[in-house]
Amino acid sequence: KYYLVDSGYPQMVGFLGPYRGERHHLPDFHRDNHRASGKKEIFNHAHSSLHSVIERTFGVWKKKWPILRDIPSYSFDKQVLIVIATMVLYNYIRRHAWSNDEDFRQFENIPNMPISSGHFDRGESSSSNSESDLEIAMLRETIAKSLMNQYL
Repeated sequence: KYYLVDSGYPQMVGFLGPYRGERHHLPDFHRDNHRASGKKEIFNHAHSSLHSVIERTFGVWKKKWPILRDIPSYSFDKQVLIVIATMVLYNYIRRHAWSNDEDFRQFENIPNMPISSGHFDRGESSSSNSESDLEIAMLRETIAKSLMNQYL
């Protein structure tokens, strides 16, 4: 398991970011109808698409349930229950009634929602070439190769 992160995070175990030095934002791929080419760009396109879905999900979730803005004022146990309850409701609406829900429709109509990316660079890794850094790099490489094979 790993967190899907933007390019501002170090590439290390548990954090799967895009390849650096390649396009990695959806608008970059849609400009001039330029398709992704090569395994790194194909991976970055898939990564950016997933990141966009996550951003839209959190956008709807936070808009629909304002209690999430005040969640730190509750005990940890209550915070967990609030998150679970709102995600159950989110998933139910998403599966059964999203087309009738204004909040869902609003965020669905944002196909290339900008990804909140800190425009800072912490480097490819916080500790160069450690065993755990190589592990996540190999995972990214395996995923990229698999996506490349599906793309062909």
